[in-house]
Amino acid sequence: MRSDRLGRRQFIGLLGGAAAWPLAAHAQQSERMRRIGVLMNRAADDPQGQARLSAFQQALQQLGWIDGRNARIDIRWHENDADRVRTYVQELIALAPDIILADGTPSVTALQHVTRTLPIVFAVVGDPVGAGFVDSLSRPGGNVTGFMVWEYSFSGKWLELLKQIAPQVTRAAVIRDPTVSVGTAEFSSIQAVAPALGVEVTPIGVEDIGVIERAVEGLARSANGGLIVTGGAYPVVTRDLIITLAARHKLPAVYPFRDMVTAGGLVSYSPDYVDQFRRAAGYVDRILKGEKPADLPVQAPTKYELVINLKTAKAIGLDVPATVLARADEVIE
Repeated sequence: MRSDRLGRRQFIGLLGGAAAWPLAAHAQQSERMRRIGVLMNRAADDPQGQARLSAFQQALQQLGWIDGRNARIDIRWHENDADRVRTYVQELIALAPDIILADGTPSVTALQHVTRTLPIVFAVVGDPVGAGFVDSLSRPGGNVTGFMVWEYSFSGKWLELLKQIAPQVTRAAVIRDPTVSVGTAEFSSIQAVAPALGVEVTPIGVEDIGVIERAVEGLARSANGGLIVTGGAYPVVTRDLIITLAARHKLPAVYPFRDMVTAGGLVSYSPDYVDQFRRAAGYVDRILKGEKPADLPVQAPTKYELVINLKTAKAIGLDVPATVLARADEVIE
């Protein structure tokens, strides 16, 4: 009699377990694969680009989005090439992603030519309002939101840093892209603080390599000159040219990106761009869970980095003040 009751209990337990199997299988199947497109504006082997992408992917994993399990991440690298970015935008859109992470202004511009409905989260964009990506920083209003590189007033800090690292500077050439709103605004901010610092500033456009060479050579012919390179979508050839010219003429120069200093530039002061990609993962997560880009405010940087190349300083005969060195986040020797 007892064994009969035991048999019935085992049978009922087996039935319960069998009933649970299809439930577990159904739960596994119901975890829909979400597709995330990533459009990077650097080369695939670029160390900074890889660091940014890695930070984004790691943050996504921490939020529960695992590539190959419940998310599929499709990545394209366009290297700021106009033809390539158009091709890759078409490729990503054809994959029917749920959302796209866009690196830099050229990426967002190309995407907006194709879609005004697909959610887009950007990082490292200079002027999202002026570029027409969002209605306002607090209420973007459309399908785009993300993380901007800096407020315009930040640009004045580059001139302040130039005077701190090379107090003798009284004239500075400001290399900027006049074809985009951020280039004009950055120069205006630098110009606004120049009188108080006793520096005369002159703009140089980036659209012509010959213009850059002649302007820098002219600056170097007189004493007490310096360079400021503002943010923008510089081709690698332009970046390398500017660094080479500054070294050749022994001009102190301030750059907007860390990798320009690791490539031989003197000093950079900029947002932590890797952190922007880490934070962008949070917005991707929120949008995939139902929030709308229109309701997520564009955010400014929360971390900044001061990087100094002492090898370059020595090569141009510059003694970096101890007060500036003490503030540096990274010193390259």
